[in-house]
Amino acid sequence: MTFFSDNPAIISLSNDKNFRSYFKTHELVSLTNFGTAFGMGLIVITFMTGFGYFNAAMIGLAGALAGAVVSTRLMQRLIKNEAVLDDGVMVKETHENISFRSEGSTFLRFLNAILDGGKQGVNLGLAIIPGVLIISTMIMIVTFGPKEAAEGYQGLAYEGVPVLSEIAGYIWWLFEGLFGFKNPELIAFPITSLGAVGAALSLVKAFIAEGYIGSNEIAVFTAMGMCWSGYLSTHTAMLDTLNFRTLTSKALLAHTIGGIVAGSFAHYLHVLIVMTGVL
Repeated sequence: MTFFSDNPAIISLSNDKNFRSYFKTHELVSLTNFGTAFGMGLIVITFMTGFGYFNAAMIGLAGALAGAVVSTRLMQRLIKNEAVLDDGVMVKETHENISFRSEGSTFLRFLNAILDGGKQGVNLGLAIIPGVLIISTMIMIVTFGPKEAAEGYQGLAYEGVPVLSEIAGYIWWLFEGLFGFKNPELIAFPITSLGAVGAALSLVKAFIAEGYIGSNEIAVFTAMGMCWSGYLSTHTAMLDTLNFRTLTSKALLAHTIGGIVAGSFAHYLHVLIVMTGVL
């Protein structure tokens, strides 16, 4: 569901008592990490494929899967012994057989499904909007400089103070070792993905035009873009919807590590495949 849409799609499943009955509580909460790791996956892969990098996008998908495993398992370990899981509102439900029957005619059931689904979608959208707007804006403010350096600030979109790129310059050896990046500007993609991967995708065309990226960078971008996919702006809202906002810091920690693993896995898998002569 999150692969075909976005992170909050997992909430509609998590709020279903029949679906919840298959999980222990710590497993259920970790679905926020698992679902986020595949957010907007189809869009990201399709976008990268549009530039002729299908194989690299598939390597990125493998990296996102590795990141999902690490993030989800780490999250479960971090919260397994939390007392709040025993006292929380959401506890393991008594198992019930899933039924697709409801009262009324086929048309009425179809209409109710559309209306109920639409209502839930609007509620989830309203819950995540503050995080998306605020965090995405903050990230862009400290990522990009003036649109035209020679002309200074013009009040254009995306203009800010490029603090992150300056910091990245001091530890560039780390990013090159983990992800194989050759240019400091490339760090803008994963950083922007923290707030919204859709905004990060808008950077790819400019990077290609500048000659900054090739198949390795596309693989890493795909892996980290999918795995992180705006998790800073959605995790809080998702956990709040599940009544476990107190676990947000641990979810963010686990998913930060998962995203780094996803990018590193994609990079070294790409290196291995290139060495074997497949690419």
